[in-house]
Amino acid sequence: MVEWTGKFAYQQVADDLRRRIADGEFAETGQLPSYGDLQKSYEITVTVARTAINQLKTNGLVVSHQGKGVFLTPDADRTAAQLADPVGAVTELREEVEKLRTEVGELRQRVATLEGD
Repeated sequence: MVEWTGKFAYQQVADDLRRRIADGEFAETGQLPSYGDLQKSYEITVTVARTAINQLKTNGLVVSHQGKGVFLTPDADRTAAQLADPVGAVTELREEVEKLRTEVGELRQRVATLEGD
């Protein structure tokens, strides 16, 4: 259950669902609870549930299929973790960029060597 704050209800539900996605709670089935289940567990209206899910869609975490449900995207857990920890995400991206720079530098040297022969 969410401890309600001054934020809009849909934002709080979306934040909690992001956290749950990042924690791998839905990884086994790859599917989020139905709107009805969200309404019951968070004690919200269907409009709030839909708006929260739409926010997750905007974040690229889920896709919905009419009549079937809401499903995680392939990298949803990683994306959710990055959204939950933006500082950690920036650090991870910096490390990745540095690794790529090193690899590009090595490739340039190899190409220069091959062109020089």
